[in-house]
Amino acid sequence: MARRKGRILAFQALFSWDVGGMSVDELLAFPWMEADVLAKTDEGSLSFARLLIAGTIEHIDEIDSLIKAHLDSWDFERINKVDLAVLRISVYPLLYQHDIHPSIVIDEAIDIAKEFGSGDSFRFINAVLDNIRKDVSP
Repeated sequence: MARRKGRILAFQALFSWDVGGMSVDELLAFPWMEADVLAKTDEGSLSFARLLIAGTIEHIDEIDSLIKAHLDSWDFERINKVDLAVLRISVYPLLYQHDIHPSIVIDEAIDIAKEFGSGDSFRFINAVLDNIRKDVSP
């Protein structure tokens, strides 16, 4: 459960980073979380979120290029910011966290998209991530 919570926190952070221009240091402190909620969040979730946030932003150019290369008849600039945040935090582990099976990454991305995205977000995210997985998985 720590990784699921961590992914959601990372998604929220990447969305904030993209929309609000927060610095990485600010993001890693989780300023959008209420103090009592932050205090109750387990360290495993926070650590995993920090790893995803920092890693994704560090490799954002490569991640965005990969997303762009796998968009079928869709302009990168038109991607909904929620969907983009989910894609970004999912592409990072597909590229760099080989201890996590790609199907788990994709399933979690679909679940986050269903919870936070628009009606068909999960289908779009599934298609893009599945195509990326085919190209990057060993």
